[in-house]
Amino acid sequence: MSKLTYYGLYALQHRGQESAGIAVSDGSRIVVFKDMGLVAQVFDESVLNTLRGHIAVGHCRYSTTGSPTWENAQPTFRSTDEGGLALVHNGNLINTPELAARLAPGVLTATTDTEVLTALLATHDLTGAGGAPGGVGGRPPTGDLTGAGGAPGGGPSMGDTGGALEAAREILPAARGAFSLVFMDEGTLYAARDPEGIRPLVLGALEDRGWVVASETAALDIVGARFVREIEPGEMVAIDGDGVRSERFAEPRPKGCLFEYVYLARPDTTIAGRSVQATRVEVGRRLAREHPVEADMVIPTPESGTPAAIGYAEASGIPYGQGLVKNSYVGRTFIQPSQTIRQLGIRLKLNPLREAIEGKRLVVVDDSIVRGNTQRAIVGMLRDAGAAEVHVRISSPPVAWPCFYGIDFATRAELIAGNLSVEEIRDSIGADSLGYISLDELISASHIAKDNLCRACFDGQYPIPVEQDARGKHLLEATR
Repeated sequence: MSKLTYYGLYALQHRGQESAGIAVSDGSRIVVFKDMGLVAQVFDESVLNTLRGHIAVGHCRYSTTGSPTWENAQPTFRSTDEGGLALVHNGNLINTPELAARLAPGVLTATTDTEVLTALLATHDLTGAGGAPGGVGGRPPTGDLTGAGGAPGGGPSMGDTGGALEAAREILPAARGAFSLVFMDEGTLYAARDPEGIRPLVLGALEDRGWVVASETAALDIVGARFVREIEPGEMVAIDGDGVRSERFAEPRPKGCLFEYVYLARPDTTIAGRSVQATRVEVGRRLAREHPVEADMVIPTPESGTPAAIGYAEASGIPYGQGLVKNSYVGRTFIQPSQTIRQLGIRLKLNPLREAIEGKRLVVVDDSIVRGNTQRAIVGMLRDAGAAEVHVRISSPPVAWPCFYGIDFATRAELIAGNLSVEEIRDSIGADSLGYISLDELISASHIAKDNLCRACFDGQYPIPVEQDARGKHLLEATR
């Protein structure tokens, strides 16, 4: 199971690049191995051969804020009265101090909401004692998660009680925010998704070998699992030798993240029955209709802008071409923790093809503008390489509001669209023109009802209310 989990994490490396870890159980004990770095850097054949068992969970971390440290890497592990519990988490909770107040002082050893959830599930301490949260500093992590175990078959509902399951029944309804969880004790794999279903979580079946839970369907494809269904908002499942059992811990209030379609998910992933690639190409077509321009060539910012650029070229009739070459060995600049590293990463990651763009009027299509660093650098590179005009087209609306549910832009001060108009942004990045897809067109392309999507980063309408200060920072964080 450790190698299966390794390949699942490898397929989802794009969701987190700071640390990676896997926990396995052989039925009698849980072993955890985690470290800083990419999946392929943390694990090799010799390490994976020592991680033996029939149940496993894994994670690759992308921290929203706070220092990337080994202590904050996942899976998190806690001893319990019955044995042990390992947990991985994608998302952000917004009431971490409230939950941490239930724990005795000194219990926490890391600075994430994942650590709080793990401690609560392991200790099952539900006394509700007061006091300030101990040791909870920094924002919680998000990233990819995957788990595997059990054998096909079994009934649909959970009848047993006790241990991690009973703790989860009491604790998960009290958690607020985004959480897609996979956790396990020695004998059972569990998965749960918050009532809003903000972050994705899917269930797959391995023929005659068991079950897989992962953040994206692309991971199921890579490990040879058949997609069964999405874990529903407010649902918890348990997987063991008897198969998959399911129950609800909260009524569903679907609010899937619209930014998954824009940036986070792989193009070969399917969300709510629709291909992410197909959605992004359709957004490009709509973008061309909303913001036409006379130009000689449409080029993407690879790879994030490629599907929308294909759609823009199709709808506009402007030839599609390659104007920027990507270094495949450089990670995603958006999720690097340091601003300096982000800026350096842009230069390392992309290089212009001078012979293809010199003297041309270019339409440059990208998926989003968050801080403006990438587009500013790209426009500058293209002009230096001889582009006659550079027209920027963005396949998302302006990102003007902070995300508190698992994306690394925490305050309006960090967001260029939170402070500048479209024309001011155009001037800031040095483009000849700038056009964003409208929110209505993006939602329409997703084929999901507007009321079933979290659009907060675009319109400031938060599905789970969050108190903010004047800077647009979460008050629970601003007061620390």
